[in-house]
Amino acid sequence: MLDLYGGDDARRLALLQLTRDVHKRGWWAAYDDVLSGAFAELEDMAGEIRSWDTQLIPGLLQTEEYALALIRAGRQTSEEVIDERLRARMHRKTLLQRQHPPHLSVLLDEAVLRRPVGGAEMMRRQLNALVELGLKPNISIRVLPKTVGLHPALGEGSFVIFAFPPPEDPHVVYLETVAGGIYVEDVEQVTRCNAILDDITDLALTEEKSSALITAIGQEQYQPHVEPQ
Repeated sequence: MLDLYGGDDARRLALLQLTRDVHKRGWWAAYDDVLSGAFAELEDMAGEIRSWDTQLIPGLLQTEEYALALIRAGRQTSEEVIDERLRARMHRKTLLQRQHPPHLSVLLDEAVLRRPVGGAEMMRRQLNALVELGLKPNISIRVLPKTVGLHPALGEGSFVIFAFPPPEDPHVVYLETVAGGIYVEDVEQVTRCNAILDDITDLALTEEKSSALITAIGQEQYQPHVEPQ
């Protein structure tokens, strides 16, 4: 069929590799009862991941204790399920340690940094981890300060865009809802979401100023409590 329909060498190689990989099981198959395989596969294959987060620090940047606090806050009653969810989330982070990791661009609403999850000490460690992760060449962390009023994403909620180098699949947008995740591949909608992220990026602090703000919030808002003598 490739010989019949033609096509450039890059597309031919991609399709041939797909046929070789089709029977391979991704690491996420071991967690299929607690993790969306579709999301994990997109995350695993993407060359670039862009996200806008309005409520929580994204999973790829969460410390273990921050992630555990979030999982325990959910409707999970079994310690076995909680442990499995935590292991799956930590496994996801290993893609950032690959020899050729994806580029991760994260835009955070300042409210995310000021929402205490698990106590002051835990949040201080999480914010310190954010600063350290932001030093990696493949990770960009920028903050939209609370001083920005109206902006293009106000009321839109959080979303993630998975970008793939050609000739792979087109970009995919993931939207988290109460009823479950929604995957959007419509070119017009994906273009709109990318434009919104570009607009937020223009309003956000630079990486350096974002790092300074994260550090300041950690020092000011999450100082350890000292009992009066």
